[in-house]
Amino acid sequence: MIRTDYFWSKILKKNFVPLLFSFAFAGLVAYQTRTEDDRTWSIYKADNESTSYSKLSQINTENVTQLQPAWTFALKDMKEGARSGSSECNPIIVDGVMYATSAKHWVYAVNAETGEKIWSFDPFDGAEGGGVSRGVTYYEEGNVKRILVTGGDKLFALDTKTGKPISSFGKSGFVNLNVGLRDNPETISVIPTSPGIVFKNLLIMGAEVSELYGAQPGYIRAYNCITGKLEWTFHTIPLPGEPGYETWPKDAYKYAGGVNDWSGMSLDLKRGIVFLALGSPSYDYYGADRTGKNLYGNSVVALDAATGKYIWHYQTIHHDLWDYDLPAPPNLVTVKRDGRDLDAVAQITKHGFVFVFNRETGEPLFPIEERKVPVSHIPGEQFWPTQPFPLKPKPFARQLFREQDLTHYSQVGHDSLVKKYRSMRYEGLFTPPDLKGTLMLPGSRGGAEWGGAAYDPATSVLFVKSNDSPEIESMQKMDEEKEAQNQTVFEQGKSVYMTYCATCHGKDKNGDEPNYPSLVSLKSRMTKEAALDKIKKGGGKMPAFASIIKGEEKGIIAFLYEKEQNSLKATKLETMQTKAGADKYLNLTAYGHFRDIDGNPALTPPWGTLSAINLSTGDYEWQVPLGNNEKLQEKGGPETGQEGSAGPIVTAGGLIFISGTNDKKLRAFDKSTGKLLWQTILPGVANATACTYMAGGKQYVALSVGGNKENPSGFIMAFKLP
Repeated sequence: MIRTDYFWSKILKKNFVPLLFSFAFAGLVAYQTRTEDDRTWSIYKADNESTSYSKLSQINTENVTQLQPAWTFALKDMKEGARSGSSECNPIIVDGVMYATSAKHWVYAVNAETGEKIWSFDPFDGAEGGGVSRGVTYYEEGNVKRILVTGGDKLFALDTKTGKPISSFGKSGFVNLNVGLRDNPETISVIPTSPGIVFKNLLIMGAEVSELYGAQPGYIRAYNCITGKLEWTFHTIPLPGEPGYETWPKDAYKYAGGVNDWSGMSLDLKRGIVFLALGSPSYDYYGADRTGKNLYGNSVVALDAATGKYIWHYQTIHHDLWDYDLPAPPNLVTVKRDGRDLDAVAQITKHGFVFVFNRETGEPLFPIEERKVPVSHIPGEQFWPTQPFPLKPKPFARQLFREQDLTHYSQVGHDSLVKKYRSMRYEGLFTPPDLKGTLMLPGSRGGAEWGGAAYDPATSVLFVKSNDSPEIESMQKMDEEKEAQNQTVFEQGKSVYMTYCATCHGKDKNGDEPNYPSLVSLKSRMTKEAALDKIKKGGGKMPAFASIIKGEEKGIIAFLYEKEQNSLKATKLETMQTKAGADKYLNLTAYGHFRDIDGNPALTPPWGTLSAINLSTGDYEWQVPLGNNEKLQEKGGPETGQEGSAGPIVTAGGLIFISGTNDKKLRAFDKSTGKLLWQTILPGVANATACTYMAGGKQYVALSVGGNKENPSGFIMAFKLP
């Protein structure tokens, strides 16, 4: 038997100095490698360019089948019995520490190798809080390191080691984001959902605003990362004298809202250009008070990142009437043109197109045609007569719904679909909202969604998750002075609910999980005060209803909490805020699904796809269904595909990882062929884009996972090779 103590003592005595030097050198190399590898996913969607690409290849097409759980971090920030949370967070990893937000909007620092909690931060300080959060932003300059994150209408700067607010930032560690917009900060609520992006010492941010009448404008703002000072503002609804002002009515800047960047942005650090993906003007489905093209609604906009000065724009929808927000950050890509590399911007859309532009000039790299679109029949609406159609790449989502595309799960169900289909107005893509009801494909949920696309720089291929989910627009005129003299407060609340809420949450309040929660037994899960705050401020797919329920708070709470008050009579309903004297129409079925009487999808599958598009040629490499509803899958037939909002990531190991479908699976595909190589079932729906990183010499794939009955708060899960 070899005596190891004797063996090592002889070696060390003979070779002490060289070994000491070797160990020191190896340690330095290991530290440098760790620092580099641990920064491979230190920004939302991987990098400033929003590529969702990783150069890591330890996990690859040859060994991905061996992938297994590495650790699971169970979040515990929701009350027992609460509705299962749905986190949309894309975690970031810096020097071995993962930073993430939960469905409750708490911030966590976790050991990226072990999943052990380091610290947590509650931005609501014990209050109900919540709302959509897709992650955090990391800032470092010299010895200054901090996490920048929003909670409600506040922007916080947190110490990376402790998670505590940095008192010198803003006012006692936070900035009030309501300050600096158009209206009184005491009466508005601006709630960002996607992380901002850092340019030098600036945090550039968009925001989530209401999509109803009375919404705030979605100005883009840059804050000093050290002090929290507001450094510049770009007016997405131009003020007098600014470019684009002429595309609105004279005083629209005083009352029009929306045109916000809620999905994130990308940054060309070398050129100092930040690229925005802007949403639609409000109100989304009726624009009589916003005649014109409405710049910079639905536009890709390039700004000087240092100053916020305008460089170029391209508008993908003129005078939007379909809620076709640009749903994801622009991908900064490089394509081949005449044998040379050309830096470009690729923007995916809800209505199924990819627009590709020269990064410096905004010139389209594929032809785009302005085509006539159907005429609006709603009184007062001045629709825009043409819309842009890229000739390449071809649409990645279906844009035509024929009667033969209706499903046939039962004769009764099919007959109900045929009857509904024939009763509506439908003239293909861009059929405007109509009082008789309009069929809409793609719907307001896409096509593409906020998870965005992933870009592979080795092949110039863009990978896009898409939904084929039609919906119905049901327009109704809102009476300016609707009297409710004979209604109780409870009945008034019920009327408000049936008008504005029943489409998503159901006439019986049972909801449509996981997207739209059941409101049955709401009183056991949420206080009245918290529910009212949520209704006013909105969150997720739910817009803010503060202006809608003004004066009717008691009624909606009475109805939701089943407290009928027959003795108390209601007063007249308050009116929505918009241009004085303008008529108001609402889409009563916004974000709803077109289904048969049994709840089955109206459109034949696939309902979700994953596409690979070569951006140099504009041609498709492949397209496959993504997700599966086993109950509705034809025996022996292809998978059905499913709707989902999470996006793909792509790696140098030849893999695409993607989750987000209701079958609760995380999947890995071969990026070259679209072949499914590996999949695993998660404890909840992972409605979030994954990430990948190195820690302790191992490559991990990690993602946020929604809650379940046992743990409504949800999880963060990581996978690695044995």
